[in-house]
Amino acid sequence: MTGSWRGTEAVEEDGAVEENENGGGAMTARTYSRRRLLGTATATGVAGLAAGATSGALGHAAASEGEPALSTLGSAAVPFHGTHQPGITTPIQSRSHLLALDLAEDAGRRGAAALLRRWSTLAAELMAGRPDETGTGIADDAGPASLTLTFGFGHSFFDATGLTALRPEALRPLPAFSNDALDEGRSNGDLWVQIGADDPLVAFGALRAVRRAAEGTARTRWQMNGFHRSPGATARPMTGRNLMGQVDGTNNPTPEDPEFERHVFVPSDGEPAWMAGGSYAVVRRIRMLLDDWEGVTEEERERVLGRRRSDGAPLTGGDETTPVDLEATGADGAPVIAANAHVRVTAPESNGGATMLRRSFSYHDGEREDGSQDAGLLFVCWQADPLRSFVTVQRKLDRGDALSAFLRHEASGLFAVPGGAAEGEYVGQRLVES
Repeated sequence: MTGSWRGTEAVEEDGAVEENENGGGAMTARTYSRRRLLGTATATGVAGLAAGATSGALGHAAASEGEPALSTLGSAAVPFHGTHQPGITTPIQSRSHLLALDLAEDAGRRGAAALLRRWSTLAAELMAGRPDETGTGIADDAGPASLTLTFGFGHSFFDATGLTALRPEALRPLPAFSNDALDEGRSNGDLWVQIGADDPLVAFGALRAVRRAAEGTARTRWQMNGFHRSPGATARPMTGRNLMGQVDGTNNPTPEDPEFERHVFVPSDGEPAWMAGGSYAVVRRIRMLLDDWEGVTEEERERVLGRRRSDGAPLTGGDETTPVDLEATGADGAPVIAANAHVRVTAPESNGGATMLRRSFSYHDGEREDGSQDAGLLFVCWQADPLRSFVTVQRKLDRGDALSAFLRHEASGLFAVPGGAAEGEYVGQRLVES
């Protein structure tokens, strides 16, 4: 690498990804083999492979001329180009790498633009299942495996590029919270990249390619590696669990919700104009005190959460998707959902309608010096306005959330993630070329 740094540390192509009118988060049914696109498998084969899938990715296994087919899992491809960047509404994958980078002092706006152009070209190729010719071929035997790459800008990016006049008001630094114990070396950053895939080698190959493309222009500030339940691991599609054993993500908004776009994405007439179709990502590394959590009874854990561990249903009854009845009382006249239960404190009706899309991964980084597990949640949430969404809810959590006793917030970042790139464009072009 060259320069000084501001922070701490082709195979034959027989087809192209179809762009969906719903933008970068939509899946395409076109699929790829690393060697060539071979056709479609029988309906019976596809149905058998997809029966237990939870990723929501669509795909057809390729099979022809005696060459083995990719599974549905491996062949699923997500389009790079679209109204929104991929990796936001894309069904959560089983592997993730999150990393932030700082630009070299001499990179400036021109260097940042060139890097974003390289990254966008690279992302489109890798997400389509085409191999990275500069790498070691780590993922050559796999298909795209629902790979997504998502790019964002931190508060400091605008200082590093001389674009402070175009920095969004919504990107102002997050306030301090009482439960924070933040490591600044693992927080924030000029640039942020989210990588997700349903195959660990595909995800790692993309990570290596992103870092190689940044050499001489930006240096990694921090990296975090996450995982989620693998598609097909359960008998039926269901919401995943976090490391506390709890069903996590039940009340997430869905694209079918009438207000989804308003809550998650900056509108086309929003400010600044270059963020149209974009979203703001809050990233928090939250260590779970698993030894303490495992030391309390299941009944107490359910009281802390306000939901049953077995199926994620609220303590007020029903199943996982049954709305929580915050007014329900028991035979003793006390609320069924405790005043400081996590589900009550975080409910939109308890926070003036504040809504965000959570898309988080678990992590495990071994043991700490005291013998406890360094494990928890790489919390990622998406919203059109972080002050009205994340900050509102986190302040409520600060004032009294029973779950907070079992958590430590150790790293944090807020990033502006611009809208998706159209064909022939690169991510962030409307900003850096304005």
